[in-house]
Amino acid sequence: MGKYFGTDGFRGEANENLTVEHAYKVGRYLGWYYGQDHKAKVVIGKDTRRSSYMFEYALVAGLTASGADAYLLHVTTTPSVSYVVKSEDFDCGIMITASHNPFYDNGIKIINSYGYKIEAEVEDKVEAYIDGEIGEIPFAKKENIGRTVDYAMGRHRYIGHLISIATRSFKDTKVGLDLANGSATTVAKGVFDALGAKTYVMSNEPNGFNINTDCGSTHIEHLQKFVVDNGLAVGFAYDGDADRCLAVDEKGNLVDGDQIMYLCGLYMKERGELNNNTVVTTVMSNMGLYKALEANDIAYEQTAVGDKYVFENMQKNNHSLGGENSGHIIFSKHAMTGDGILTSLKIMEVMLEKKQPLSELLKDMKIYPQVLKNVRVRDKKEAREDAEVQAAVKAGEAKLAGDGRILLRESGTEPVIRVMAEAGTMELCNEVVDDIVAVLQKFVQK
Repeated sequence: MGKYFGTDGFRGEANENLTVEHAYKVGRYLGWYYGQDHKAKVVIGKDTRRSSYMFEYALVAGLTASGADAYLLHVTTTPSVSYVVKSEDFDCGIMITASHNPFYDNGIKIINSYGYKIEAEVEDKVEAYIDGEIGEIPFAKKENIGRTVDYAMGRHRYIGHLISIATRSFKDTKVGLDLANGSATTVAKGVFDALGAKTYVMSNEPNGFNINTDCGSTHIEHLQKFVVDNGLAVGFAYDGDADRCLAVDEKGNLVDGDQIMYLCGLYMKERGELNNNTVVTTVMSNMGLYKALEANDIAYEQTAVGDKYVFENMQKNNHSLGGENSGHIIFSKHAMTGDGILTSLKIMEVMLEKKQPLSELLKDMKIYPQVLKNVRVRDKKEAREDAEVQAAVKAGEAKLAGDGRILLRESGTEPVIRVMAEAGTMELCNEVVDDIVAVLQKFVQK
């Protein structure tokens, strides 16, 4: 990770540690970098936060001042930017979003011409330019100044792409969608309606401030109630930029990313579509997923936390399915990044082909109780490596006696240490995590 760019782009509170000046300089550098031997083309999408419009204009100003043409998708999803960049010959794409964060945060994700997250060396050069470590780059003049192009048609092509992936009509299937008042509001309902579903929508009225607020995949309890109250077959909840999806079965039970990978992995194996008979996970996946995969003779690989690392592993080894328990699921045949709406279509495919409700399809997978607590600290590395903290982790592992696990890791986007435990009971999870959190208190920010 660099000074500004973490595992998921340049993220921070709008005009606090991510400012319009930052955005302008990102645009200036990218416009120049990609335009050294031709007229650069950059496509931009954004989510529904109030500040996204401000950052969009700052990026456009920087890009066009350096001579690049900026194509605007307007409010759209992160995976749609990835799709458009790859399929329509852009030099790079930019998505303005802070994903599942509150409305006052924002971020800049840069996507390369292949449709996945930009290379670290390019991020390093952008950071060097922001900090004045690279000499000033020239302004475009006269006919070389860039232009802005309304490119809503790119989003429409992406919607068509999603519709084309479905293998069956959704006719008469009652589906609930929690759109998180975010990017999915311009895409998801249209896809499900076009496929014939009886679509029930919530959190579909963004106002610039309500993205992710008590809704979406971070507040799944509302969709759980919505599904039961309306007698729906299934529900899907997205985050702010719709690159993740969690589901709810017909009984109102949560279906997380691990359960989705099990469901789709088993189905893909049966159809001969699970490359290398392997599912790629992160270290945060539940033990229950691994036991369920092993029971079905499916291999798995683990990466660091972040769909970026999952995709790198999939690309290197030609795997076809991977993801995170948070709901970032990658189907490499169709996408270069996590795509929440695509994930919901794949779940629908399994349900319709198997002619079984989601609860029945998942009955053989047991999820181990898991507790995750975040501790805001002064220095992540110092806290994680502290001898007393490490001793508390070892003591916790002794209590688990081999039937569970503890994970201590640094957040990639916040000054936070995440403490996670899995065990046979929730009580034991809480006990182990609380013991470690108590020791971490000496590092808490004052």
